[in-house]
Amino acid sequence: MAHPIDIQRLPRAFDPDLGEDALASLPDLSGDQAALVKGAAGSSPYLKELALREAGWLPEALADPDAAISAVMGDVRALAPDQLKPGLRQAKRRVALLSGLCDLAGAWDLMQVTGTLTDFAALCADVAIKAEIAALIRRKKLPGLSDDDVESAGGLTLLAMGKMGAHELNYSSDIDMICLFDETRFDPADFYEARQGMVRATRNMCTTLSERTADGYVFRTDLRLRPDPSVTPVAMAMEAAERYYESLGRTWERAAYIKARPCAGDLEAGARFLTTLRPFVWRRHLDFAAIQDAHDMRLRIRENKGTGGPITVPGHDMKLGRGGIREIEFFTQTRQLIAGGRDETLRPRGTLDGLQALAARNWVPQEVCDQLIDHYVAHREVEHRIQMVHDAQTHRMPQSEDGIARVACLMGRDVDDLMADVKARLSEVHELTEGFFAPDAQPAVPVVAVPQELDGDIIARWPTYPALRSARGAQIFERLKPELLSRLSRTAQPGEALVALDGFLAGLPAGVQLFSLFEANPQLIDLLIDIVGTSGTLASYLSRNSGVFDAVLGGSFFDAWPERSELRGALDAVLSREEDYESQLDATRRWCKEWHFRIGVHHLRGLIDAETAGKQYSELAEVVIAALAPLVVAQFARKHGTPPGRGAAVLAMGSLGAGRINAQSDLDVIVIYDAAGQEASEGPRALATRPYYARLTQALITALTAPMSQGRLYEVDMRLRPSGTQGPVATSFDSFTTYQENDAWVWEHLALTRARVVASLAGEDQSGSEALADDIRAFRQRFLSQPRPRDTVLAEVASMRERLAAAKTPTGPWDAKTGAGRMLDIELIGQAGVLLSGETAQDVASGLRGAVACGWLDAAGAAELQRGYDLFWSVQTAARLVSGKAIDEDTMGEGGAQFLCRSTGHDNLAELREALETAYAACAKIIAEGLAQVGAHDADET
Repeated sequence: MAHPIDIQRLPRAFDPDLGEDALASLPDLSGDQAALVKGAAGSSPYLKELALREAGWLPEALADPDAAISAVMGDVRALAPDQLKPGLRQAKRRVALLSGLCDLAGAWDLMQVTGTLTDFAALCADVAIKAEIAALIRRKKLPGLSDDDVESAGGLTLLAMGKMGAHELNYSSDIDMICLFDETRFDPADFYEARQGMVRATRNMCTTLSERTADGYVFRTDLRLRPDPSVTPVAMAMEAAERYYESLGRTWERAAYIKARPCAGDLEAGARFLTTLRPFVWRRHLDFAAIQDAHDMRLRIRENKGTGGPITVPGHDMKLGRGGIREIEFFTQTRQLIAGGRDETLRPRGTLDGLQALAARNWVPQEVCDQLIDHYVAHREVEHRIQMVHDAQTHRMPQSEDGIARVACLMGRDVDDLMADVKARLSEVHELTEGFFAPDAQPAVPVVAVPQELDGDIIARWPTYPALRSARGAQIFERLKPELLSRLSRTAQPGEALVALDGFLAGLPAGVQLFSLFEANPQLIDLLIDIVGTSGTLASYLSRNSGVFDAVLGGSFFDAWPERSELRGALDAVLSREEDYESQLDATRRWCKEWHFRIGVHHLRGLIDAETAGKQYSELAEVVIAALAPLVVAQFARKHGTPPGRGAAVLAMGSLGAGRINAQSDLDVIVIYDAAGQEASEGPRALATRPYYARLTQALITALTAPMSQGRLYEVDMRLRPSGTQGPVATSFDSFTTYQENDAWVWEHLALTRARVVASLAGEDQSGSEALADDIRAFRQRFLSQPRPRDTVLAEVASMRERLAAAKTPTGPWDAKTGAGRMLDIELIGQAGVLLSGETAQDVASGLRGAVACGWLDAAGAAELQRGYDLFWSVQTAARLVSGKAIDEDTMGEGGAQFLCRSTGHDNLAELREALETAYAACAKIIAEGLAQVGAHDADET
């Protein structure tokens, strides 16, 4: 069924006589179709010429434009090599004529017009390049290739760039392409001959498309976006291009590749190349330095093209002038460059799709997005009509009254109305975009006197730091410095905060990216001052990992902690985007750092308490272990095969097993496996079961602890495994259960009270590892539920307590962990409570409840121990965040002291110190009295 052109609007004829001349050749047209052709031909000499040359075809095309375009595309694909030049030119005339009329009539919207032109350009390039490759193969000029390689163009891919890449070709557009070939298709000895052939094919293709003949031309081609075009061949090897971008690529080239896509030739090879280029285009951290780069490009364009003057419509460049199309494109692409490395939804090629994606993620207000989309469409329609007049690659509004009148006639609008509308739109685009890059007149950097309380000598040495040695870094920092000093002077202890900030700046390896981030997001300066003035550990961490600031701008940084499944899903999504094992390990480190930083900031800001922070640190570590485990198995299995039997389980021990760790905690883990009777793995380099699981366990530990470009994840301690450091790093399930039942010391039973399965090292059958985990849980529960002689347990606990006291003494009142009545002491009592009561939960509170339930401790004593433990945990957690070690009251600083007091609910350090010493004594007394019951229990029973 035919679908005639749907005419929504009509152009007027600037010269009615010319319109009538065109209609005389089209006697079958009537009504609005005749009016459409008359208005178009009467205002555009180019469209009139096309209508006359295609008069026999146009009426049928207007009867069903979509079908007509499809038929033209089909004809192009079927062209014989000797008919390529005339055939392509006829097709171009028809596509240009029909798309122009559909545009003028409003039958197609902007994106259908540009999409049709783009698809046609890609098809022409594909047909032309494959014809050239086929000819070279027949002449044996591409060594090793046969006729079977023609369909993939012998590995030559044409990357559509700019508007062609985004499906946004304008009416008289050049087509920007980069031509690359896959050098791996050829023997290395044939490389130069192959490259010569590819260069010849590319040049001949350009001639086929751009040469003007009696039939016209197809498209002007521009290959200058390739690497270093003044010295490189028009067709480059992909490997050479990749090396260029990795070492010399610039921001404008990153922006150009946002829109890049394979459009002709070997599409698969082109897609692979773009995949390798992703790290170059999409930086992993928020890239606010791109703003200045983009602004510099805008200024260079204005200077080179003379488009930097005031907005006046006659002669104004609708593309490059102020408020023009390029301003909207730069605005969109720069924001995509800033955040697209972290968010793949921000990577659409098209300008309109890019704006909508940015608005959806709150990088652009929805109102601004809607305005810019409306202006972009209007600008492009004006641009098309400028070009339709003479098929000229121009974007300037005509200078003459007649010229402007022709454009107005093509739009069916009054001249004055059009002029006013265009000027208003240009002005609004300029206002919406200019402030994002830089104001017209940069205010001078204010000279701020250094407040008396800030040491000028410290500030004077800042320019010598690595982050400030580059001219650009120093320039941005100079703009930031007044605000930094102002905010420092408002802190409780400005001198202390300055010293802390100085340490942060001294540790920064580079500054441009971070300083640009602060300049674009001044609210982050408050957070930085808060951190450096409170937590030296967090400040030092930030110096080495400033990229974690990106997470603050993600929009959800201060949201509530997610469910475990959501957290795991987020990490799995990050890992799925990485292509190799090493990249996955680095990505895990980067992701974990950001969440670790988030917990610390939430704790520092009082959004969560110490107990919640401990649980979140623990859950984060568990998610990391569980997500890495299958990656480690897959990597290990490549050489040694999948885990034999039922696989292995990772057990968290110690504080991690209890589900509460601090910012500096090591991870205590053990690994238990079940080979289920299998003696060895099955793989290229099979291993016997025991060394297999030992090496697999070591691979997991390495994945967690190895220093990489993003640092290490955690330190891991495996000394709680059976037989300690003397035993194997991985223990079989049978050996583990036998050891616990027959050979383990009471202290090892105490350690078992906190054991918890957190991950599986699974074989091909996931159910096997799940069953193993269930069996471990069941054994633990059954074993811990067995009745035990109270005197034996208490005697062992007392002995163990004495050994701990002899091995390590508390460093002072601020050491809440080690010593009588302190954290480790109470944890030991909780573990004893589990053993004596048959309780199977892993946390201290459950253990203390068990001690009450079995009649060992009274409820009041257990409650006192719990209150003490909560206070000690708060101090310990805050201390690890503030200084990373035991608290030194003399060097902690005012910010750290305030945080410590806030975390524990006390008004000052003296009051807190007194509360700690009182709690230590009370808890030590309760514990000593409890352990003194050895022998009393049996006596009472007799």
